[in-house]
Amino acid sequence: MNEHSSRRKFIKTSLGAAAALSAPVILPASAWSKADLPGDRINIGVIGIGKQGSGLLWGFLNTPAIHVAAVCEVDRKKLFYGKNQVEKYYAGKLDQGTYKGCDIYGDFRELIERKDIDAVVIAVPDHWHAIISIEAAKAGKDIYCEKPLSLTIAEARQMVNAVRRYNRVFQTGSMQRSDSKFRLACELVQNGFIGEVESVRVSIRTGFIPHPIICDLGEEPKPEELNWEMWLGPAPDRPYHSRIAPPIEYDGWPHWRDYRDYSGGGMTDWGAHHFDIAQWGLGMDNSGPVEVTPPDGKNVPYLTYRYKNGVRLTTDFEDNLILFTGTEGTVEVNRQYLKTTPEHLVNSFIKPGMIHLYNSNNHIMDWIDCIRTRSKPICDVEIGCRSVTVCHLGNIAKQLNRTVHWDPVAEQFVSDPEANRTLSRAKKSPWRI
Repeated sequence: MNEHSSRRKFIKTSLGAAAALSAPVILPASAWSKADLPGDRINIGVIGIGKQGSGLLWGFLNTPAIHVAAVCEVDRKKLFYGKNQVEKYYAGKLDQGTYKGCDIYGDFRELIERKDIDAVVIAVPDHWHAIISIEAAKAGKDIYCEKPLSLTIAEARQMVNAVRRYNRVFQTGSMQRSDSKFRLACELVQNGFIGEVESVRVSIRTGFIPHPIICDLGEEPKPEELNWEMWLGPAPDRPYHSRIAPPIEYDGWPHWRDYRDYSGGGMTDWGAHHFDIAQWGLGMDNSGPVEVTPPDGKNVPYLTYRYKNGVRLTTDFEDNLILFTGTEGTVEVNRQYLKTTPEHLVNSFIKPGMIHLYNSNNHIMDWIDCIRTRSKPICDVEIGCRSVTVCHLGNIAKQLNRTVHWDPVAEQFVSDPEANRTLSRAKKSPWRI
């Protein structure tokens, strides 16, 4: 089904209808495959039914052993859209005319209080990720959270600490790790097929500005269906503007990513995907760079990272790829292709005894499998933390307009109080971590 056409059809036919909260309806065993029988089924709640959340909702509806029991959204039109999609899907699965078993919430806290919900999917703007994830972990929920992991570096570490403390299974939505092209690319690099790595190019082509800016938008009439105060949550108060939180009828991507109060620009949009692969290929899942220098228009043409082992990583906003360059060849990868020099490397076999990276071919099912085994998924919260830290470090260096030195063990800037003040931000009351 085309999600965009489905959304438009629902808007035209159903938005005028009111809907009441429905009591949970348990699907009969006959509606599920053998692997989906009660006891194995995982009840989830989806928090955020925007552009990305709608896509994830369909992904989870079509995942064996998953039952979407509830949706949460601060925009009522999007909320009822999500409810409609869930109930229409299960009505079709049951081969009956109606199904009324998807509860709706305007406040995530009410959803995570439910004892019958095992896990949550978080697809809200970045400034909400840490608060919702940590509260969900406290409530005993396993978590799938969209990338980038957090709004700040400090939040990312707080999320790791909460997930570990409450023994939760956390999958960061960096889905490129569950793509065989990216896995092979990183295995080629880690196993020395291109010799010693000298440099990495991370090129980010995105519809958002590269580095976030202060929001200077004016005021527009607030849609009646939107709880704007809840959308802002821990972010500073400001008037509503549709560029930040567009109505459901808008068919493009919302531009809250452009603004520092809510996100990190292109650096944390596509950057969160590509820096994650760069970290994976370099074997830096538990570490990171030690120095970051912003471009100066002279001797440093690009945002440049340096790792302790001497590898240099540059970032530009021209293409959309990751390019590893070694002493004996190159590996270039994006979602469309994997290229190597020499060309025959692309057909290389990773032999027994070589480094074999975590093999996942389905990001959602990997999370589900790990919920059952209580093991760490391919993009565990620690990996999400380290990857988003690389994104944030670039934004911080650009914001300060100077080189910064980073200690990836202490997760602090070295002898730099000004830079260390950027690690966290104040949150508006009552939203605290």
